[in-house]
Amino acid sequence: MSEPISYIARKFIEEGIDFAIAKVVETKGSAPRKRGAAMIMTPEGNFYGTVGGGLLEGRSQELCRKVMETKESITYEFILDEQQQGENALAMGCGGDATIQVDYIASADPGDFVEEFKLKSDAYIFGGGHVAYALEPLLRHVDFTTTIIDDREEYANPERYPQAERTVVCDTFDHCFDEIETDDDSYIVIVTRGHRGDLAVLRQALRKPNAYIGMIGSKRKNRLLFDELLKEGFTQEELDRVYAPIGIKIKSETPEEIGISITAEMIQVRAEKAEREMTFREVPDIHAD
Repeated sequence: MSEPISYIARKFIEEGIDFAIAKVVETKGSAPRKRGAAMIMTPEGNFYGTVGGGLLEGRSQELCRKVMETKESITYEFILDEQQQGENALAMGCGGDATIQVDYIASADPGDFVEEFKLKSDAYIFGGGHVAYALEPLLRHVDFTTTIIDDREEYANPERYPQAERTVVCDTFDHCFDEIETDDDSYIVIVTRGHRGDLAVLRQALRKPNAYIGMIGSKRKNRLLFDELLKEGFTQEELDRVYAPIGIKIKSETPEEIGISITAEMIQVRAEKAEREMTFREVPDIHAD
């Protein structure tokens, strides 16, 4: 599923909105969209995403409406060939086949849908100390998968973080991304035990794809680190993307309070990103090829 559709699906589930989702699950020949393409329909009849346009889109929308009524899944194989006849033949010049699966997703009980379509964002927590220990379970409860990275095995291990997705022990924070691959939906939290560790992680994080970088520390400490990075060639625009000091201002002091403030900030950033990606798409002309 494309990232924008994932964001929309997550937002609907969080807001308690049921929906139907049509997915391309198999293709043969020259189908307009490949496996993984998806389209969502809301109870009001609005559509987001696409499974290929034209008649295939129109018929898939009909299936979505039916599923919204019956709440039962449908799988339908379409022949995309204007020379073919039959109920499942569409007069499209593609010349291939496309199998569409339509499911009803109840926001109160989405089942395996959350895991299947990676509706959880990845949170990489650098530093496994007191703040990380308080933060990690909070993030899991709001649909982040968590990875703990530290240069000390006693602070990054499955016994200390039994429900984390991963724990990684790096030789030094200078090479802390060697076993990690981030993407545009990755959230990077920098809470190491010292300034040097924070700087090493931030230096690398700024060169990695991500949705969020947050770094713990006072304004004065962070300014010193930023000044050092500016001397190294980083731009002010790059540094302005960093949330530092990390977390929403709630006068937090304890690790637990700091964890809550960080979690709240990450929820806000994720929601704002979803809103930017979420654009209403007009129903296409089903007679177009």
